[in-house]
Amino acid sequence: MTHQRFGLSAALTTPFDGQGQVDVTRAVAHARWCLANGCGSVTLFGTTGEGASIASAERDILLSGFLADGVEARQIVVGVMANAIADAAAQARQALDAGCRGVLLAPPSYFKGLRDDGLFAWFATVFEAIGPKARGVYLYNIPSVTAVELSVDLIGRLKQAFPSVVAGVKDSSGNWPFTQSLLETHGDLAILIGDERGLAAGVRLGGQGAISGMANICPERLLPMVHEGRDDAGLVAFVDELVHYPVIPAVKAMVAYRTGDAAWSATRAPLVTLPENDAKKLAGLFDRIGQTKVA
Repeated sequence: MTHQRFGLSAALTTPFDGQGQVDVTRAVAHARWCLANGCGSVTLFGTTGEGASIASAERDILLSGFLADGVEARQIVVGVMANAIADAAAQARQALDAGCRGVLLAPPSYFKGLRDDGLFAWFATVFEAIGPKARGVYLYNIPSVTAVELSVDLIGRLKQAFPSVVAGVKDSSGNWPFTQSLLETHGDLAILIGDERGLAAGVRLGGQGAISGMANICPERLLPMVHEGRDDAGLVAFVDELVHYPVIPAVKAMVAYRTGDAAWSATRAPLVTLPENDAKKLAGLFDRIGQTKVA
């Protein structure tokens, strides 16, 4: 099975207006900036995009807004984070019917202690419910959020059973031995590295790119990592500091700093905006990485 190399996708953060509603105009403008600065696609409704807090009607409004404004469907990956099989299938079908590049599909996250057999059945039933248009699915492994780890064996079972559906895996485990095993065992899939600190090393082992929260801030710094596997100690040091804060508010604070638009700092409950002092500290560190060079 061969795939076009994935490259860099911005795990697009979602802006909210003064009434707490999704701000389509800001979102489209930000997506265009990411695409103009090296991203091959943007990923809507992922973890960084507070996807689990975006209602179905809002998903439709935002996706429709992107397409109406001329962002090409092939430049859009849609995140799906739903527990109910019917909801996951409906969200995926919406994206695929629109012609989007693919779907980033997380496992169900409410039930804990799940076995591979149960997870296989869940994914298989979702794929079947999507119907004949099922394709371009990137399995999303982010156990720090879902408390569910997708095993190397499970990924193999799904790949074998649904070869025309499973396109790859986004691994945000931050577990380097697992990432290595994934790359060694499933190199025929598009393995995407979610933790930027392991991105360059992962690409050198055959990784095809990243869906990255940092691409909201400095996509140009990620390109040598994604395309050449080149290390960037300055960027890694910044990520090391950023993860000491609540990550989603921290990324939004950095988008606000980069753009000079304070509205970007707004989050949706239960998340809260990063305190001003913390945002200033991070901004100082961000300025510092701009003075360092890629290895």
